[in-house]
Amino acid sequence: MITAGLWTTRRQHNKRVYQPRNRRECVGELIQIDGSPHWWFEDRGPKCTLLVFIDDATSRLMHLQFAKSESTFDYMRAMRLYIDRHGKPLALYSDKHSVFRVNTKGALGGDNMTQFGRALKELNIEILCANTCQAKGRVERASLTLQDRLVKELRLEGIDDMATANDYLPKFVEDFNRRFAKPAANDKDLHRPTADHEDPETILIVKEQRTVSNSLTLQYDRIRFLLEPNDYTAGLKRKKVEVYDFPDGRIEIRHQGKRLPYRMFDKVRHVNQAAIVDNKRLGAILTEIKKKQYITGQQRSIRAVSRQGQVNSHFD
Repeated sequence: MITAGLWTTRRQHNKRVYQPRNRRECVGELIQIDGSPHWWFEDRGPKCTLLVFIDDATSRLMHLQFAKSESTFDYMRAMRLYIDRHGKPLALYSDKHSVFRVNTKGALGGDNMTQFGRALKELNIEILCANTCQAKGRVERASLTLQDRLVKELRLEGIDDMATANDYLPKFVEDFNRRFAKPAANDKDLHRPTADHEDPETILIVKEQRTVSNSLTLQYDRIRFLLEPNDYTAGLKRKKVEVYDFPDGRIEIRHQGKRLPYRMFDKVRHVNQAAIVDNKRLGAILTEIKKKQYITGQQRSIRAVSRQGQVNSHFD
Protein backbone atom coordinates (compact mmCIF):
# COMPACT_ATOMS: atom_id res chain seq x y z
CA MET A 1 0.00 0.00 0.00
CA ILE A 2 2.93 2.36 0.70
CA THR A 3 4.49 1.52 -2.68
CA ALA A 4 1.17 2.10 -4.43
CA GLY A 5 0.74 5.44 -2.68
CA LEU A 6 -2.39 4.33 -0.80
CA TRP A 7 -0.83 4.72 2.66
CA THR A 8 1.48 7.40 4.00
CA THR A 9 3.59 7.02 7.13
CA ARG A 10 3.75 9.57 9.91
CA ARG A 11 7.19 10.65 8.71
CA GLN A 12 5.78 11.35 5.25
CA HIS A 13 2.94 13.37 6.79
CA ASN A 14 5.45 15.55 8.61
CA LYS A 15 7.17 16.48 5.34
CA ARG A 16 4.58 19.18 4.72
CA VAL A 17 6.08 22.62 5.29
CA TYR A 18 4.03 25.35 7.01
CA GLN A 19 5.71 28.66 6.32
CA PRO A 20 5.10 31.50 8.78
CA ARG A 21 3.11 34.55 7.78
CA ASN A 22 3.55 38.11 8.94
CA ARG A 23 1.47 39.41 11.81
CA ARG A 24 -1.35 41.86 11.18
CA GLU A 25 -0.24 45.44 11.66
CA CYS A 26 -2.91 46.81 14.03
CA VAL A 27 -4.64 45.73 17.21
CA GLY A 28 -8.18 44.56 16.51
CA GLU A 29 -7.50 43.80 12.84
CA LEU A 30 -7.64 40.02 13.35
CA ILE A 31 -8.56 38.15 16.54
CA GLN A 32 -7.85 34.42 16.70
CA ILE A 33 -10.36 32.46 18.77
CA ASP A 34 -10.47 28.88 19.97
CA GLY A 35 -11.69 26.70 22.82
CA SER A 36 -9.34 24.56 24.89
CA PRO A 37 -10.94 21.67 26.85
CA HIS A 38 -8.67 20.65 29.69
CA TRP A 39 -8.53 19.68 33.37
CA TRP A 40 -7.93 23.31 34.31
CA PHE A 41 -8.61 22.66 38.00
CA GLU A 42 -6.72 19.34 37.93
CA ASP A 43 -8.45 16.95 40.35
CA ARG A 44 -10.03 19.78 42.37
CA GLY A 45 -12.88 20.45 39.97
CA PRO A 46 -14.63 19.34 36.76
CA LYS A 47 -13.12 19.37 33.30
CA CYS A 48 -14.16 22.47 31.35
CA THR A 49 -13.25 24.60 28.34
CA LEU A 50 -11.33 27.86 28.20
CA LEU A 51 -12.41 30.21 25.40
CA VAL A 52 -9.36 32.13 24.19
CA PHE A 53 -9.35 35.40 22.21
CA ILE A 54 -5.86 36.51 21.16
CA ASP A 55 -4.80 39.47 19.00
CA ASP A 56 -2.83 38.47 15.91
CA ALA A 57 -0.77 41.67 15.79
CA THR A 58 0.49 41.66 19.37
CA SER A 59 -0.19 38.18 20.83
CA ARG A 60 -2.15 39.95 23.58
CA LEU A 61 -4.75 37.88 25.37
CA MET A 62 -7.84 39.96 24.67
CA HIS A 63 -10.34 37.82 26.56
CA LEU A 64 -10.42 34.52 28.46
CA GLN A 65 -13.55 32.81 29.74
CA PHE A 66 -14.27 29.42 31.25
CA ALA A 67 -17.32 27.55 29.95
CA LYS A 68 -18.70 24.02 30.11
CA SER A 69 -18.11 23.50 26.39
CA GLU A 70 -17.72 25.25 23.05
CA SER A 71 -21.39 26.02 22.51
CA THR A 72 -23.03 28.82 20.55
CA PHE A 73 -24.35 30.49 23.69
CA ASP A 74 -20.94 30.32 25.41
CA TYR A 75 -19.26 32.05 22.47
CA MET A 76 -22.05 34.64 22.37
CA ARG A 77 -21.59 35.43 26.07
CA ALA A 78 -17.84 35.76 25.57
CA MET A 79 -18.29 37.94 22.47
CA ARG A 80 -20.66 40.24 24.35
CA LEU A 81 -18.09 40.77 27.11
CA TYR A 82 -15.35 41.30 24.51
CA ILE A 83 -17.33 44.00 22.69
CA ASP A 84 -18.27 45.73 25.95
CA ARG A 85 -14.58 45.98 26.88
CA HIS A 86 -12.73 46.45 23.58
CA GLY A 87 -15.28 47.20 20.87
CA LYS A 88 -15.85 45.33 17.61
CA PRO A 89 -12.79 43.79 15.87
CA LEU A 90 -12.56 43.75 12.09
CA ALA A 91 -12.43 39.95 11.82
CA LEU A 92 -12.29 36.72 13.83
CA TYR A 93 -10.12 33.76 12.81
CA SER A 94 -11.35 30.34 13.95
CA ASP A 95 -11.33 26.66 13.12
CA LYS A 96 -14.14 24.85 11.29
CA HIS A 97 -16.13 24.13 14.44
CA SER A 98 -19.90 23.93 13.82
CA VAL A 99 -20.41 27.09 15.90
CA PHE A 100 -18.63 29.10 13.21
CA ARG A 101 -19.71 27.50 9.96
CA VAL A 102 -22.31 25.07 8.58
CA ASN A 103 -20.51 21.77 8.08
CA THR A 104 -23.52 19.82 6.75
CA LYS A 105 -23.46 19.43 2.98
CA GLY A 106 -26.62 20.64 1.31
CA ALA A 107 -27.93 22.29 4.48
CA LEU A 108 -31.25 24.03 3.98
CA GLY A 109 -32.29 27.30 5.59
CA GLY A 110 -30.29 29.78 7.62
CA ASP A 111 -28.66 31.21 4.44
CA ASN A 112 -25.91 28.61 4.96
CA MET A 113 -24.88 30.51 8.10
CA THR A 114 -24.70 29.51 11.76
CA GLN A 115 -26.38 31.53 14.50
CA PHE A 116 -23.01 32.87 15.63
CA GLY A 117 -22.09 33.75 12.05
CA ARG A 118 -25.43 35.51 11.57
CA ALA A 119 -24.85 37.56 14.74
CA LEU A 120 -21.36 38.59 13.60
CA LYS A 121 -22.71 39.62 10.21
CA GLU A 122 -25.30 41.85 11.87
CA LEU A 123 -22.46 43.41 13.90
CA ASN A 124 -20.34 43.86 10.73
CA ILE A 125 -17.60 41.49 11.96
CA GLU A 126 -16.06 39.05 9.49
CA ILE A 127 -15.56 35.39 10.46
CA LEU A 128 -12.72 33.50 8.74
CA CYS A 129 -12.17 29.75 9.11
CA ALA A 130 -8.69 28.25 8.95
CA ASN A 131 -8.00 25.13 6.90
CA THR A 132 -5.39 23.77 9.34
CA CYS A 133 -4.44 24.10 12.98
CA GLN A 134 -1.10 25.54 11.91
CA ALA A 135 -2.85 28.45 10.18
CA LYS A 136 -4.13 29.71 13.55
CA GLY A 137 -1.00 28.64 15.38
CA ARG A 138 -0.89 31.75 17.56
CA VAL A 139 -4.00 30.79 19.51
CA GLU A 140 -3.05 27.10 19.47
CA ARG A 141 0.34 27.82 21.05
CA ALA A 142 -1.26 30.22 23.52
CA SER A 143 -3.63 27.46 24.66
CA LEU A 144 -0.70 25.11 25.29
CA THR A 145 1.07 27.82 27.28
CA LEU A 146 -2.07 28.47 29.33
CA GLN A 147 -2.47 24.75 30.04
CA ASP A 148 0.88 25.02 31.81
CA ARG A 149 0.94 28.49 33.40
CA LEU A 150 -2.75 29.07 34.13
CA VAL A 151 -3.23 25.64 35.70
CA LYS A 152 -0.41 26.37 38.16
CA GLU A 153 -1.77 29.85 38.93
CA LEU A 154 -5.23 28.42 39.66
CA ARG A 155 -3.63 25.84 41.95
CA LEU A 156 -1.68 28.51 43.85
CA GLU A 157 -4.84 30.62 44.20
CA GLY A 158 -6.82 27.60 45.44
CA ILE A 159 -9.47 28.07 42.71
CA ASP A 160 -11.56 25.01 41.85
CA ASP A 161 -14.71 26.30 40.08
CA MET A 162 -15.48 28.24 36.90
CA ALA A 163 -17.22 31.22 38.54
CA THR A 164 -14.28 32.03 40.81
CA ALA A 165 -11.83 31.37 37.97
CA ASN A 166 -13.64 33.80 35.64
CA ASP A 167 -13.41 36.49 38.32
CA TYR A 168 -9.65 35.85 38.58
CA LEU A 169 -8.90 35.79 34.83
CA PRO A 170 -8.67 39.60 34.25
CA LYS A 171 -5.84 39.80 36.80
CA PHE A 172 -4.05 36.89 35.11
CA VAL A 173 -4.54 38.40 31.63
CA GLU A 174 -3.11 41.76 32.72
CA ASP A 175 0.04 40.15 34.14
CA PHE A 176 0.43 37.79 31.16
CA ASN A 177 0.19 40.60 28.59
CA ARG A 178 2.61 42.80 30.54
CA ARG A 179 5.24 40.07 30.32
CA PHE A 180 4.68 38.47 26.91
CA ALA A 181 2.72 40.78 24.55
CA LYS A 182 4.52 42.23 21.51
CA PRO A 183 4.27 45.81 20.25
CA ALA A 184 2.12 46.30 17.15
CA ALA A 185 3.69 47.47 13.90
CA ASN A 186 1.07 50.22 13.75
CA ASP A 187 -0.23 51.99 16.87
CA LYS A 188 -3.73 52.38 15.44
CA ASP A 189 -6.49 50.43 17.22
CA LEU A 190 -9.02 49.09 14.70
CA HIS A 191 -11.67 48.15 17.25
CA ARG A 192 -14.94 49.98 16.53
CA PRO A 193 -17.80 51.02 18.79
CA THR A 194 -21.25 49.57 18.14
CA ALA A 195 -23.53 51.68 15.97
CA ASP A 196 -26.82 53.11 17.24
CA HIS A 197 -28.82 50.41 15.47
CA GLU A 198 -26.57 47.59 16.75
CA ASP A 199 -27.72 46.19 20.08
CA PRO A 200 -25.53 43.23 21.11
CA GLU A 201 -28.19 42.13 23.61
CA THR A 202 -30.69 41.40 20.82
CA ILE A 203 -28.10 40.35 18.19
CA LEU A 204 -25.93 37.88 20.11
CA ILE A 205 -28.83 35.49 20.60
CA VAL A 206 -30.36 32.54 18.74
CA LYS A 207 -33.10 33.63 16.32
CA GLU A 208 -35.38 31.09 14.67
CA GLN A 209 -38.46 31.53 12.50
CA ARG A 210 -41.57 29.48 13.23
CA THR A 211 -45.01 29.26 11.63
CA VAL A 212 -48.03 29.86 13.87
CA SER A 213 -50.68 27.13 13.62
CA ASN A 214 -54.42 27.70 13.36
CA SER A 215 -54.63 27.04 17.11
CA LEU A 216 -52.07 29.81 17.76
CA THR A 217 -49.31 27.39 18.76
CA LEU A 218 -45.71 26.97 17.61
CA GLN A 219 -42.87 24.62 18.52
CA TYR A 220 -39.29 25.48 19.39
CA ASP A 221 -36.59 23.39 21.09
CA ARG A 222 -39.07 20.56 21.81
CA ILE A 223 -41.40 23.00 23.58
CA ARG A 224 -44.87 23.96 22.41
CA PHE A 225 -45.76 27.61 22.96
CA LEU A 226 -49.33 28.91 23.02
CA LEU A 227 -49.85 32.53 22.02
CA GLU A 228 -52.33 34.40 24.18
CA PRO A 229 -55.44 35.06 22.02
CA ASN A 230 -56.07 38.73 21.31
CA ASP A 231 -56.92 40.93 18.33
CA TYR A 232 -53.30 41.01 17.17
CA THR A 233 -52.33 37.33 17.56
CA ALA A 234 -55.61 36.17 15.98
CA GLY A 235 -54.33 37.52 12.66
CA LEU A 236 -51.06 35.56 12.83
CA LYS A 237 -52.44 32.16 11.84
CA ARG A 238 -50.13 30.48 9.29
CA LYS A 239 -47.73 33.44 9.47
CA LYS A 240 -44.05 33.53 10.41
CA VAL A 241 -42.89 34.77 13.81
CA GLU A 242 -39.39 34.98 15.29
CA VAL A 243 -38.29 33.17 18.44
CA TYR A 244 -35.57 35.04 20.36
CA ASP A 245 -33.56 32.65 22.57
CA PHE A 246 -31.29 34.63 24.91
CA PRO A 247 -28.11 33.20 26.51
CA ASP A 248 -29.56 33.75 30.00
CA GLY A 249 -32.51 31.43 29.24
CA ARG A 250 -35.13 34.06 28.38
CA ILE A 251 -37.32 33.40 25.36
CA GLU A 252 -39.29 36.03 23.46
CA ILE A 253 -41.66 35.58 20.52
CA ARG A 254 -41.87 38.56 18.17
CA HIS A 255 -43.66 39.53 14.98
CA GLN A 256 -42.22 42.48 13.08
CA GLY A 257 -40.42 43.55 16.25
CA LYS A 258 -43.54 43.41 18.44
CA ARG A 259 -43.37 41.13 21.49
CA LEU A 260 -46.16 38.59 21.72
CA PRO A 261 -47.62 37.28 24.99
CA TYR A 262 -47.38 33.51 25.32
CA ARG A 263 -47.27 30.60 27.74
CA MET A 264 -45.68 27.16 27.59
CA PHE A 265 -48.34 24.61 26.67
CA ASP A 266 -46.17 21.56 27.25
CA LYS A 267 -42.50 20.78 27.59
CA VAL A 268 -41.00 17.54 26.30
CA ARG A 269 -37.24 17.42 26.80
CA HIS A 270 -35.36 14.17 26.23
CA VAL A 271 -32.13 12.99 24.68
CA ASN A 272 -32.53 10.82 21.59
CA GLN A 273 -30.54 7.62 21.65
CA ALA A 274 -29.21 8.48 18.17
CA ALA A 275 -28.69 12.21 18.80
CA ILE A 276 -25.71 13.74 17.03
CA VAL A 277 -23.32 15.34 19.52
CA ASP A 278 -20.47 17.55 18.41
CA ASN A 279 -17.08 16.19 19.47
CA LYS A 280 -16.14 19.39 21.32
CA ARG A 281 -19.33 19.24 23.43
CA LEU A 282 -19.08 15.54 24.21
CA GLY A 283 -17.47 16.04 27.63
CA ALA A 284 -20.22 18.35 28.89
CA ILE A 285 -22.96 16.05 27.52
CA LEU A 286 -21.43 12.99 29.19
CA THR A 287 -21.21 14.85 32.50
CA GLU A 288 -24.94 15.58 32.38
CA ILE A 289 -25.70 11.96 31.42
CA LYS A 290 -23.64 10.70 34.38
CA LYS A 291 -25.58 12.98 36.75
CA LYS A 292 -28.92 11.75 35.38
CA GLN A 293 -27.86 8.11 35.55
CA TYR A 294 -26.57 8.55 39.12
CA ILE A 295 -29.87 10.12 40.23
CA THR A 296 -31.88 7.43 38.43
CA GLY A 297 -29.74 4.71 40.06
CA GLN A 298 -30.26 6.23 43.51
CA GLN A 299 -34.02 6.39 42.98
CA ARG A 300 -34.12 2.75 41.85
CA SER A 301 -32.09 1.69 44.87
CA ILE A 302 -34.49 3.50 47.21
CA ARG A 303 -37.50 1.87 45.54
CA ALA A 304 -35.83 -1.55 45.72
CA VAL A 305 -35.09 -1.15 49.43
CA SER A 306 -38.65 0.06 50.02
CA ARG A 307 -40.11 -2.97 48.21
CA GLN A 308 -37.82 -5.33 50.12
CA GLY A 309 -38.99 -3.77 53.38
CA GLN A 310 -42.61 -4.27 52.40
CA VAL A 311 -41.94 -7.94 51.54
CA ASN A 312 -40.19 -8.55 54.86
CA SER A 313 -43.01 -6.92 56.84
CA HIS A 314 -45.52 -9.08 54.96
CA PHE A 315 -43.77 -12.31 55.96
CA ASP A 316 -43.32 -11.12 59.56
